Amino acid sequence: MIEKDFEIKNFTTFKIGGKIGEVVFPQNIEEMCEILLSGESDVKVFGNLSNTLVSSDGFDGKVILTTKMDNVQINGMRVVADAGVKGPKLAQLACEAGLSGLEFMIGFPGSVGGEIYMNASANGQAVSDTLTSAICYSKEEGIVKLSKEELNFAYRTSRCESDGLVVLQGEFELKQKPKAEIKKQMEENLAFRKSHQPSLALPNCGSVFKNPEGNSAGKLLDEVGAKSFSCGGAKVWENHANFIINCENGSSEDILNLMYKMYTEVKEKFEIELEPEVKYLGNKNIREVELCRILNIK
Repeated sequence: MIEKDFEIKNFTTFKIGGKIGEVVFPQNIEEMCEILLSGESDVKVFGNLSNTLVSSDGFDGKVILTTKMDNVQINGMRVVADAGVKGPKLAQLACEAGLSGLEFMIGFPGSVGGEIYMNASANGQAVSDTLTSAICYSKEEGIVKLSKEELNFAYRTSRCESDGLVVLQGEFELKQKPKAEIKKQMEENLAFRKSHQPSLALPNCGSVFKNPEGNSAGKLLDEVGAKSFSCGGAKVWENHANFIINCENGSSEDILNLMYKMYTEVKEKFEIELEPEVKYLGNKNIREVELCRILNIK
């Protein structure tokens, strides 16, 4: 399915974004590969747009959204999931099969492709704990299958990010466990998330900055008074200083200005440069170009 001049705003968890020139929704890996192998060099690939700030001025190019690529196969303790499968769905399917290792995904708004790409983690579990391999697209090599070791996982990153790989599918090796124990762990994870992170009823895109090594971004931001920061229609969440809420129809520039203030205050007080988790898609005005350069947002 192809959509022209697509209104992306309501597809993003930030609820921000202008029109996209062309959006393609592949139904499966075969369709996805056909698009990627067609040779278009400027096509952008996203999952659930849960950690992406889309420009209020939109994007003139072509975007692939993997949301319809939602096939899951379970064979024994082996689970294979397409890139568009949402984290909560995969966690629940694993639970129903009596398989443990994906409980941390239950509260994630994102999809498998993005979670592998950034080595998502929470509640003492990470993608790299159970992933055995991933099928990816490389501009240089085409379709490749990479082992866990070849993916070079680290805190909130992987080779996929450093080498610009597109995740098509992931394979996990899980462990058997009583369903009641798995369900209890997922309930505890959801309760923790509810108390520490805003729900998507308050438009946000998760943690804004990565934790510096041996430190906490939320703690540093709290100590500079970030919970009182706001800019235009955006503000820092009052319950945790590392989350930004789009509270009053904020723009992409509002979000970037607020991130810049958070970043600057921490840098001035602690001499620590916070690294954003947020990605950016789309056109930029002069101010946004400068902010993305300073914040090192790609």
